[in-house]
Amino acid sequence: MPAWLPRAMVLALALYACYRLGSWAFDQLIGLLINVLIAFFLALAIEPAVSRMSARGMRRGLATFLVFLGVLIAGVGFVVLLGSMLAGQIVDMVEEFPKYLDSVINWVNQTFHTDLSRVEVQDSVLHSDWLQKYVQNSATGVLDISTTVLGGLFRLLTIFLFSFYFAADGPRLRRALCSVLPPARQAEVLRAWEIAVDKTGGYLYSRGLMALISGIAHYILLMILGVPYAPALAVWVGLVSQFIPTIGTYLAGALPMLIAFTVDPWYAVWVLGFVVIYQQFENYALQPKLTSRTVDIHPAVAFGSVIAGTALMGAVGALIAIPAVATLQAFLGAYVKRYDVTDDPRMHGRSRRRGEPVLTRLRSAWRASGTDGGEDGAGGVGEREEPGRA
Repeated sequence: MPAWLPRAMVLALALYACYRLGSWAFDQLIGLLINVLIAFFLALAIEPAVSRMSARGMRRGLATFLVFLGVLIAGVGFVVLLGSMLAGQIVDMVEEFPKYLDSVINWVNQTFHTDLSRVEVQDSVLHSDWLQKYVQNSATGVLDISTTVLGGLFRLLTIFLFSFYFAADGPRLRRALCSVLPPARQAEVLRAWEIAVDKTGGYLYSRGLMALISGIAHYILLMILGVPYAPALAVWVGLVSQFIPTIGTYLAGALPMLIAFTVDPWYAVWVLGFVVIYQQFENYALQPKLTSRTVDIHPAVAFGSVIAGTALMGAVGALIAIPAVATLQAFLGAYVKRYDVTDDPRMHGRSRRRGEPVLTRLRSAWRASGTDGGEDGAGGVGEREEPGRA
């Protein structure tokens, strides 16, 4: 046996053991890593506001606390409004359920010539096997629901704590990161950090402004139609349509359509038409102007990034995909060298004219560039091309 073979086998086994240990640790910590990533992007989003407040003499920790307090108050207010709306609608539906049931039974009796009564239908439903099984499953699932709610609250608290530390100790974190890098790398890291702050903050603020405009527009429509809970529905449409990518518009429009349907079925049609028309106005007129200076990426790239982020990290990936891709695009744009594009008809989507020699068009391009070598080469090419043209 060669002398190096036992050591190679031991090294291979040690590397495999390290790989298995690292894989197990990554699987156990994937939830924490995702929470830290969300907290980092949230800290990048609020850092411009914290920096402005700290530049005016306020302590950075206090400025971060005030920003988070404002976000928390807005979130709690939204949840309270939405919860009161849903609770009110559920109470109204429970009170009106006998009337709905009577109307359905009368329609069935008139259409199919039956003799049903509400008492018989209620007894058959209350004594059915599927209802008893549903109640039993719901009772056993209360503990699971409570565990899920507590886990969500703990995760939310973890995200807020990490984002608070990232935003409050941002300068210290940057100094600690740059202290282990040479000066040239420090400049690149600081540049990437600055681009990430600009793009993430710009994405959040532009989405917030579009959510405000969307909420006001839908609030006016709902007030005109007389739909109840118009303020809460307007806030719901504005936030969900802007901060849930791709399918947020359809989720946001479903709830006001349902509430409008309880008032008048035609009102639901009006709400659907307004949602579709406003979405086109937002996509082609409002969004390009608001995001041209913040997250100016192609719609196809944005859609692809959302799909990729969803495939990698689910809803979290879909939410942070667009600012991450915008940051990467801006960072690469600072280091990728670009060249002037030749004046070719195919650049504008037109095919070249028939009978026009390729070398003649190259000669025109070289002469337009103003280089001596291009003019000399173009002249020689032109002289060789004349006999063929004749």
